[in-house]
Amino acid sequence: QVQLVESGGGLVQPGGSLRLSCAASGFTFSVYTMRWYRQAPGKERELVAHISSDGRATSYLDSVKGRFTISRDNAKNTVFLQMNSLKPEDTAVYYCNARFGSTYWGQGTQVTVSS
Repeated sequence: QVQLVESGGGLVQPGGSLRLSCAASGFTFSVYTMRWYRQAPGKERELVAHISSDGRATSYLDSVKGRFTISRDNAKNTVFLQMNSLKPEDTAVYYCNARFGSTYWGQGTQVTVSS
């Protein structure tokens, strides 16, 4: 069955870094556009970053540009989100999303940025 499993979240101090991973299975990962979304308490889910199926095209939410980097390894069916210079406002549940006709979601991983 289709699975997207996120990992790498946790508690980090402001200015710190985390690397999120999303392992995919049950579908042809290499043809899917991948996205990371996040949802903070009391707020709507927002798109953080996107990467094309071949990894050549990426885009970012303005507030994370220059701090976050999305990448993928199609040989390992995994997409990553490297998050540097984290701020308290980055605190949210981060979700992995796959889209190519069908859309799949992971269960989310909590990122908390606090001193």
